[in-house]
Amino acid sequence: MTRVSSSARTGRLRLLAVLAGLIVLGPLSTPTLAQEVEDTPRVFIGGTPFDLMVVGSEGESILFRIETARGRVMAQGEIGPGGSEELAGLVIERRSELPIRAVFEQTQSEISASFVPGWFSLLPPLLAIALALVFREVVISLFAGVWLGALPLVGFNPITALWRVIDEFAVPALGDTSGQTQIVVFSLLLGGMVGIITRNGGTRGIVGTVVNWATTRRRGKLATWSAGLAIFFDDYANTLIVGNTMRPITDRLKISREKLAYLVDSTAAPVAAIVPISTWVGYEISLISDGLRIAAEQQTTSPALAGALLSASPLSVFIQTIPYRFYPLMALYLVFLTSWTNRDFGPMASAEARAASGKGLFRPGALLSTDASGEAMQPPPGVTERWWNAALPVMTVIAVVLGGLYATGSAVAGPGASLMSVFGEADPFTTLLWGSLAGCIVALLLSVGQRILSIQETIGALIEGMRAMVVAVIILVLAWSLGSVTEVLGTAQYLSQILSERLPLELIPALVFLTAAAISFATGTSWGAMAILLPLVIPLTVSLGGGTGFEAGAQYSILLGAISSVLAGAIFGDHCSPISDTTVLSSMASSCDHVDHVRTQLPYAMVVAAITVPLGDIGTAFGLPVWVALAGGALTLYLVLRWRGREITEVYGCGSQSSFSEELSQ
Repeated sequence: MTRVSSSARTGRLRLLAVLAGLIVLGPLSTPTLAQEVEDTPRVFIGGTPFDLMVVGSEGESILFRIETARGRVMAQGEIGPGGSEELAGLVIERRSELPIRAVFEQTQSEISASFVPGWFSLLPPLLAIALALVFREVVISLFAGVWLGALPLVGFNPITALWRVIDEFAVPALGDTSGQTQIVVFSLLLGGMVGIITRNGGTRGIVGTVVNWATTRRRGKLATWSAGLAIFFDDYANTLIVGNTMRPITDRLKISREKLAYLVDSTAAPVAAIVPISTWVGYEISLISDGLRIAAEQQTTSPALAGALLSASPLSVFIQTIPYRFYPLMALYLVFLTSWTNRDFGPMASAEARAASGKGLFRPGALLSTDASGEAMQPPPGVTERWWNAALPVMTVIAVVLGGLYATGSAVAGPGASLMSVFGEADPFTTLLWGSLAGCIVALLLSVGQRILSIQETIGALIEGMRAMVVAVIILVLAWSLGSVTEVLGTAQYLSQILSERLPLELIPALVFLTAAAISFATGTSWGAMAILLPLVIPLTVSLGGGTGFEAGAQYSILLGAISSVLAGAIFGDHCSPISDTTVLSSMASSCDHVDHVRTQLPYAMVVAAITVPLGDIGTAFGLPVWVALAGGALTLYLVLRWRGREITEVYGCGSQSSFSEELSQ
């Protein structure tokens, strides 16, 4: 039996009395002082700016001062009654400056958190990337990167950091705010649809039909490239539909999984980013609009330029930048070039030679992102393989997504809006869910209606198809988690800061490209790099004189080059990054080892960038006509491929039907 002392009993009675008083008199006893600091950083990154929110009293104005432990005043001012003030751009250089003190007229408080130097913010993504490339194990590598990034958030306690990987980063990575949950569900539903059409023989049927034309590896790769160009309206839909649809065909033609993943990845974001009717347009235009507005507000020396910036159509600026997006344009060209010539270089050449010689579509020991080779995914004996059992569900997905994009976009854009504006305002994540669910329903009805499969067998195939996506979903969640870590640590801001030293005006597009590429590579998101840089780059370029000619309606200026370089550099970094969601989805859709996909695609992306930056970004800034830069880039890529490329022996007759079923089941 536990005894309670008299003093403890008295203390409890007093506590009850206080609580009763608060309940009864609470509305009459509101305190007048509520000075506090909100939105404090969880970790201080040396040299990287951070923000604070100072909240004042309800009844009177107060003076405040924010100072370091050494007494350096970082900000000060006065807040009106009930007001607040956001303090932006505060910087801590050294650990000795902590803790920060918030000093008010009658109170003061301390703001303390862990401190790490700026370069530490680069370590989590670099560790994950290095481990993945060296050990070819992406799950553990991504987990290690997230864990390292969580260490300063918990006072460098390694055990607590381990728990934070799951509860603070992995679980919130599936939050609805940025469409990540929708992407996972869309991927699972699309995987379930693929499971059904594989089980009902539709996949074999469409392969048998297409293979009558695609009798060579060249034709198979060109067909995949064409499919990537055709599904231009969204990069996620492009990746998952093209990869899952073409994989059985490219397997039949002995095209390596690494090559398929490259074809899929390099015709997804580049197409969606440059076609004026896509889910990327609204996002890019809104960022351009913000940058132009900020630049106009800061422009005081030239009223004509300020007026031109304010009156400029962001859509018109977007269209003018398309010819100057040298990396995505040349990346699409290189996909076509390698497919047409049957030449490859680097690790991709080895992968293609392995597949063409019959030694395996993927590396022995590869960890496939998806696996649809189990017996449960094979059609029952005696099933008639009809191509429309696969084509109709896939076409349903495309039709419903397109219709959904138009419906959701027109509801926001209003009547009379252009098709470009409608697609720019559309909700891509919701429509992807609609399309994948509709595809599953059509595949189910076709399977049961023709009595190919029973209801139980169809649902079993759906579940098997979803199960095949589990590894890829785990990789995707960890990649998003690492992106959240880099956001907390300010990786993008740190990179932007160290790479934004002033250079000659003509080098701004090249510098912006490299900065965007570095941010996108380290954070795994091209959209994040665009969001950070466009509102900064546009005003900076104008202030340095890069808007010359813009007020006269010139078709090209350094300003347009800088804008296009942000958009192009973000895609380049996204292509190279193992933690990019589109890179993961490409591996998933192609059933390719994720690290193998990164290792084989990286040399191609690097070669394109090495050619387009000097010829395109720098050349046009010094006056080279854009058509000369594009033609020179295309010719240089062809010469590099002829010089360094290795011609892979074509496998003729691989479209014959003699051992078709046997090869597909292997």
